[in-house]
Amino acid sequence: MEPSELERVARQIRLRDLQAVYEAGAGHIGGEMSVIDLLTALYFRVLRVWPDQPRHPDRDRFVLSKGHTACALYVTLAKRGFIPEEEISTFLKPHSRLNGHPNCNKVPGVETNTGPLGHGLPVAVGMAKAAKLSGAKYHTYVVTGDGEMQEGSNWEAIMAAYQFRLDNLTLIIDHNRFQQGASLSDTNDLAPLRPKLEAFGWEVSEINGNDMHAIVPALEHRSDRPHCIVAHTNKGHGISFMQDRVDWHHKVPSKEQYEIALAELSEAL
Repeated sequence: MEPSELERVARQIRLRDLQAVYEAGAGHIGGEMSVIDLLTALYFRVLRVWPDQPRHPDRDRFVLSKGHTACALYVTLAKRGFIPEEEISTFLKPHSRLNGHPNCNKVPGVETNTGPLGHGLPVAVGMAKAAKLSGAKYHTYVVTGDGEMQEGSNWEAIMAAYQFRLDNLTLIIDHNRFQQGASLSDTNDLAPLRPKLEAFGWEVSEINGNDMHAIVPALEHRSDRPHCIVAHTNKGHGISFMQDRVDWHHKVPSKEQYEIALAELSEAL
């Protein structure tokens, strides 16, 4: 897909995500809205995956380390054909396999269980190292939150990735500047992220993470080193009253707010 078509798909995914969170009465809508452009570009342009063969050995690996934004992943997987689109209506309901955090034992297309922050990147490093050891040609991608980068386990993984020369690994940091309860700058301010990753030997790209024309070439870039994309995004992107508001980390829209958001996202289609 070209960027313009990817933008259209991302708007459709945002709309369905909004509906799912509203109907479920729970979710992490702010961070879902910030990461959806990245997920769309990955699944509809970049990742080599086969929905009818979700465990194909040659598939690229994708890890959503910020697992609390699982609803955005489920909607993307459904849109791509991994699960039925009508199943999204079961999100968080009793006995649904679409839990608040993704489960690789239940949901096709999910590579590993995530939720405890700071785990996804170390797992992805293991996946990329396994490919090197076995001679496999798949590429591993992982998305973390910027607040999540405060976890020390991520920096141990970053050191290991450079040590092992994992040029088959791409880290995408969803840098929306907010985490649960506060802004990044008010907790443990890691910004600017780029020089820190470069100091560990990584190649780093810095982009607008809500702009498909910037996202696509960054994701398709290949290096002789591990590659990090610092994706500057907006919490609640696409919905005016949510954007860059810390309280929308896991807040659920009221009926009136839902209708406003629905109108804004529908107008953009």
